[in-house]
Amino acid sequence: MNRAFSPPIARRDLEPNWNWNRAIPAPGHSSVDFEQRVDFDRLRHYRLARAREALEKSECGALLLFDVNNIRYITATKIGEWERDKLCRFALLVRGKEPIVWDFGSAAVHHRLYCDWLQPDHVRAGMLGMRGTVPPAAGLMQRHAAEIMSLLKEAGAAKMPVGVDLAETAMLFELQKAGMKVVDGQQVMLDAREIKSIDEIVLLNQAAAMVDGTYHMIYEELKPGVREADIVAKANAMLYAMGSDDVEAINAISGERCNPHPHNFTDRIVRPGDQAFFDILQSYQGYRTCYYRTFNVGRATPVQHDAYKKCREWLDHAIELIKPGVSTDRVASVWPAAEEFGFPDEMAAFGLQFGHGLGLALHERPIISRLVSLDQPMEIKTGMVFALETYCPATDGFSAARIEEEVVVTDTGCRVITLFPAEDLPIANRY
Repeated sequence: MNRAFSPPIARRDLEPNWNWNRAIPAPGHSSVDFEQRVDFDRLRHYRLARAREALEKSECGALLLFDVNNIRYITATKIGEWERDKLCRFALLVRGKEPIVWDFGSAAVHHRLYCDWLQPDHVRAGMLGMRGTVPPAAGLMQRHAAEIMSLLKEAGAAKMPVGVDLAETAMLFELQKAGMKVVDGQQVMLDAREIKSIDEIVLLNQAAAMVDGTYHMIYEELKPGVREADIVAKANAMLYAMGSDDVEAINAISGERCNPHPHNFTDRIVRPGDQAFFDILQSYQGYRTCYYRTFNVGRATPVQHDAYKKCREWLDHAIELIKPGVSTDRVASVWPAAEEFGFPDEMAAFGLQFGHGLGLALHERPIISRLVSLDQPMEIKTGMVFALETYCPATDGFSAARIEEEVVVTDTGCRVITLFPAEDLPIANRY
């Protein structure tokens, strides 16, 4: 039975529906008959309802989406991590209509068989050009632009602006040639995605639990002779074994590489006394982590301890402020200015004292940074999930501490869901 015509979700279900006095579950990967875990039907209805509500509040008559996270949000379709940079899939959401998705060849046939929440005739094969490898002169973009315009006319939305999140330049030109007024649709979708349902929060918590375990492995494995790349390889293997669907990246940074932060990993061999920090970016059912931890190998110097203590204090000051109604400028203001920790300006230090939303994308709302938040603050709301990360270089000139916690905003404050101990500097394989 196709369920695309199920009743709209109730208004009360558009808000987080959880008793915050209870622990947030991290229930595992299986569905069972004896516990209510993630309700994927409810998740799909919630996300589509949020997108529809954001669309109604906007100037747009429709949203044309090429960002794979937005496509997944409204259609619950996904065809593999290779899609992320191809710009070959797209979806259309028109006011009052069911979403339509154009997918890569046989994936459309697969969706008709297995995605019964979509109308069968709203799942179509599509092809644009895969970032220009098929030149626009082939006519694929022109053909799809005409098809989309026909659908807008049929729905009575052809004279209203169309919100586009991102697209190839040539496709934007074709949409305009077809008669569409193209406006920024990414802001509309970010409005929709900023408040998470309990199902999304459980998935984010499960993803964080997987990284908790990975950090315990790193704590045991981090010793002289191991390479940064060895830790990355073992972490990838462990995360995929636990059910990760995408290990996006793992930063592994040690010793003299810690300052300035390079945001990568190498084949550097870890040595006694190194300070080392890691960031694990991975997803479970599409919901992502951004989760830093710092360790020392065998021993730590006083200045390394001092850097860690400052880094922790800056982070804790931010966490203490997180509650509904607080604006992001208030949070950013408790972090040191760039010049206070060795950078010429906030642009050069961007991302070091930082907050960012988490969901199907690594960076959602809110963004918290002295670069933007002091002048353009956002309101923190119940149901937001975001990461807060701080960085402090040591006075030895090369060591540094980096810590990050993920938080869920509750009715009265926030709940930290990244649980590997980080109150004090962990010393792995202490001498």
